Amino acid sequence: MDESNHWYGHSRIFAKYCGISRGQHHVPRIRGFVQHGWNYLHGFPPNDRWCTPGYPRFVWSQALARRGWSMGRRGHYVIGSPWAYLLTMEPDLGRTPVREGTIWYPFHGWEKHAVHGDHARLVDEIRSVETGPVTVCLYWLEYRNPEIRKWYEKAGFRVICHGERGSRWEAKGRDFLRRQLTELRRHRRVASNRLTSAIFYGASVGCEVAVYGDPMTLAEERPEYGGTSRRLRQWPELHGFSVDARTARDIADHELGFAHITGPEELRALFGWDTGRRVTHHRGLLVVERERCA
Repeated sequence: MDESNHWYGHSRIFAKYCGISRGQHHVPRIRGFVQHGWNYLHGFPPNDRWCTPGYPRFVWSQALARRGWSMGRRGHYVIGSPWAYLLTMEPDLGRTPVREGTIWYPFHGWEKHAVHGDHARLVDEIRSVETGPVTVCLYWLEYRNPEIRKWYEKAGFRVICHGERGSRWEAKGRDFLRRQLTELRRHRRVASNRLTSAIFYGASVGCEVAVYGDPMTLAEERPEYGGTSRRLRQWPELHGFSVDARTARDIADHELGFAHITGPEELRALFGWDTGRRVTHHRGLLVVERERCA
């Protein structure tokens, strides 16, 4: 229904989980809007008018659904993150006997808004903290920019990119999360200059966590998010050169919605992939019913 449903291979992960396969270049249309990244507003950007009223919003956690309701949004379904489903299907993908080094994710921009910050300063901060080999993973826009990439390459870091985010019809984003999972499981630590999806993904698969360095700024960053001060105020225990592993894992499990993984039958009904069933609510619970024949 919306292009963002298919970014990073999300719709393909859901389709595989539901036992649906229509070839590598086609995935079913999801009837609704899927949260595509970790978000501490209501699961979607503030300017979410493109989310057609009356269609469901599929979010990762109860906190987002409650916040969305308080801000006038309706029709939230808590299903957990695509990452949670990937780990359910791929419990051993990328596992290695020895994990070493740090994978570092600099905060990135996107096609409409660039990030402004001092990459040279960030390199110095990374080198002063990390003691083992460092892999820097750049978003595809920054990776294609040699002026940005050179700062990390000159420092001797391994520089990679998990790929473009893709679309429903393009195969280039199909294995984004699988590549990310494989990389995270080969590293001992995951770090970033902002609290992001990658930090929670890493914590969920046993990486040590660190959040430090210049958080940089996003052009025209929306004030509704609350900025760096809100992240520090709401998740102080996740910031620093070293974070308690158990705490990071527990928060990651909550934010990624592992407790809300939905069964294949229910998910097919929610996404409109099973025309013989309908979804209703009863006393706050999701109910999937077989439609009766006339």
